Amino acid sequence: MRPMSLPKFHELPQVSAAPQGCAWGLFDENGIKDQVGTLNLLTPTVVIEASKKIRTGESVVLNWGLENPPSPYYREKFEHEIIDVGKHYNMPIQCFDDTLKFNTQSSSQWDGFSELGILLQVTRSHSQSQGTGAMQNLDSITMGSCTTIWSEMPMAACTVGLILCPQTPQLMCQDWSERGGIVARGVLVNFVAWAERNQVDIKPASRQVISLDVIKEILREENIDLTTGDILILRTGLIQAYNKCKNDEERDALMRTSQTIGAEASENMVQWLWNNHFSTVAGDAAAFEAQPFAEDYALRDYLLVWWGMPIGEMWDLEALAAKCQALKRWTFFVTSAPLNVKGGVASPPNALAVF
Repeated sequence: MRPMSLPKFHELPQVSAAPQGCAWGLFDENGIKDQVGTLNLLTPTVVIEASKKIRTGESVVLNWGLENPPSPYYREKFEHEIIDVGKHYNMPIQCFDDTLKFNTQSSSQWDGFSELGILLQVTRSHSQSQGTGAMQNLDSITMGSCTTIWSEMPMAACTVGLILCPQTPQLMCQDWSERGGIVARGVLVNFVAWAERNQVDIKPASRQVISLDVIKEILREENIDLTTGDILILRTGLIQAYNKCKNDEERDALMRTSQTIGAEASENMVQWLWNNHFSTVAGDAAAFEAQPFAEDYALRDYLLVWWGMPIGEMWDLEALAAKCQALKRWTFFVTSAPLNVKGGVASPPNALAVF
């Protein structure tokens, strides 16, 4: 489906077992299941228009250092080893290699579509009339033979067996690389600056909700008109707070918590995100939305599962915010080259903002 003809949220066709607003099948073409979701909005025309934001030629890296945070919440720590090649291989040379070991979701990241699963009630013609869950009930079919009832699942549904089967990876990050990465116009919503202007305390290690009304107000103050394919980037202040920590105890208290600042999760927010046709969203917090997640209208469910929209988390937006403030510009050209790993669940963004 062409981006200009996308239906509004309430116009999206109902998909069996899914809530209103499911976009499964919207980007399928000629019987081929889509694999990249809202990245389809990044057409050559959209990218060319985004490139017009390049005026000064200055660039800013949006990745946090891979070593940060040193104690990621429940995930493995980053490991870096420098290897003396001559000594290691007993060769008469002065040469060095290095190896990295890290969880792709322990620092700056794109959450991929297979990062999160939803249990669905599905009907199968060759089994019982009701399954107990698409992700759970199909394991016996997919794990051993890598086959699936894909054709009977609604639109772009995927199963655990397909995710774990390296021969047939579906809805994985290699598809983003194969389409040419993620290239778009970025829009910074600087909640930190707004809070300072309005004497609002920022509490990154709490469930502080940044409302849709505040996001809209910031966009108005920045004089930004949203366009199809934009990357919405929300600066919450988490990494700013991290940089101010004096010791590991303070850093752990900030990062190893189940409560974090983030965007509002509501029906209005979900509709607004879809109707503005963003290609992706990103932020500096551990999740784009406030945690713990809302029971209804959790953004991660809609973004990852129902729409296929990548979510950027723990991006370092400090230098970006400073550059935007200096130039009095809050839109810029963004390039992101996710890891080209077949079957990848998530990836560092490897992102740049170019002014």
